[in-house]
Order: sequence, then structure tokens, then C-alpha cells
Amino acid sequence: MAPEPTLLDRPRPAAAPPPLDWRTVADAFEVACLVRCASAPAVPARAGRHPTHALAPAAEFNREDAAHRMRHLLARLEIPVAHEKITGGLRRRYELHRLQVSREHRATYATLVDAGWRQSRRELLGGVVPGASAARRAARPRLAAAAWRAALLAGGRHVRRHILGVRLTDRELAAMLVRGATLLDVPALLRPGAGCFVVSVADGPDRDRILHSVALDPATGAGVAAVG
Repeated sequence: MAPEPTLLDRPRPAAAPPPLDWRTVADAFEVACLVRCASAPAVPARAGRHPTHALAPAAEFNREDAAHRMRHLLARLEIPVAHEKITGGLRRRYELHRLQVSREHRATYATLVDAGWRQSRRELLGGVVPGASAARRAARPRLAAAAWRAALLAGGRHVRRHILGVRLTDRELAAMLVRGATLLDVPALLRPGAGCFVVSVADGPDRDRILHSVALDPATGAGVAAVG
């Protein structure tokens, strides 16, 4: 009769992957936010997941600058992506920008973007960790700015005379925008819209601080604001 297996004989669970460095986290998180704002053509939703979840290998944007920003971020993450521009319409012409990650790079893409989303979500929605390093403390407002940058590029603009806002269908991203605004010292409002959520900040100093925080260095594509 075979002996009973001991604890040493049982397979050990795989170790959790190490956390990403903060620059990689910020880039991967911004990609995840862009994709959550975009449509995902020809990619069926998985059970329990948002239809535009970051694991989708394709996304469509109706703004060229959003597509270019995602291409730039993926290039920094060393993930090749194909960019296809589609023009349609009769009386009212429109352009769609479709980005597609090649099959051989989808596993790397999915791992990086999913890890960036999860790590950033913990940082933004959690409190300040006692004894956190200076790099970690500085990363939190940068992640907040990345979320707002993606939403302003790829979300539905909701601009009125007295507010700057975005329309989103992703509840988690909307919550992170509100939390992120707090980290940028700006109060934000979240209210339900017609099949969406609207996150907004007041015009004036609050709007200016958000726009300053999401500004990019034209030479590097990195955030130029020292926020915090």
C-alpha cells in the first residue's frame, strides 16, 4: 500500500510574479484605461469580465490621438501593435483607428496590462502604506494622472461651461478617476448618466490642475507635471 503523501510531497502553488517597476506600471495601467474606454471589435466578452477588458487584443478609437498614445505606450512596453485606419460614412464621414496586438505577443501584453491594472488599482483605491518609499508615494499621483489622461483621450467628452467631464461605461475606472482626482487635490463628482457614468471636475483651478497633471513632454511622452 502506497504511503500517504506528506506536505513536502504535495505540489507547491506557483509563486506570485514580482511587482512591476513604477514606470512599467504607469504605462501598462494607462493602456488598460485606454482599452476600457474603447470598443473591442470582434472580441467576445468573457463571463464575469467587462467587454472592453484589458486582455482584449484589439481596440477601436474614434480619436487618432488616443490611438497614437496607445501605440506609444505599447512601444515603450516593447509590444508590437498594428494600426489600421478605417474611414466610413456618407454624409457624415468618420474615422476609426483599430489597434491589434499580434498573436505571438498577446500573452506578454495580457500579463503586463493585467498586472499594471491590478497593481495600480491597489495603489489608487488603497490608503498610503506606512513606511512606503518615496518612489511609491510619487507613483500614486502619476497613476491618477495616467487614468485621467486616458479618459480624456478615449472616453466620451462631457464638457460644459462650468465643468470638465468624461462619460464612461466602466464603473471601476469611474471610481478610480474620482479617487485619482483626490490624489491630485481636485474634488470630482460621479453621477449616473444614460447607460454610463459621468465624472466631472469644476471649471477654473480644478480643471486647470487636471489638465496640467495629464500634460505630456513632447520629446518623451512622459508626464511633465510634478504632482503631489
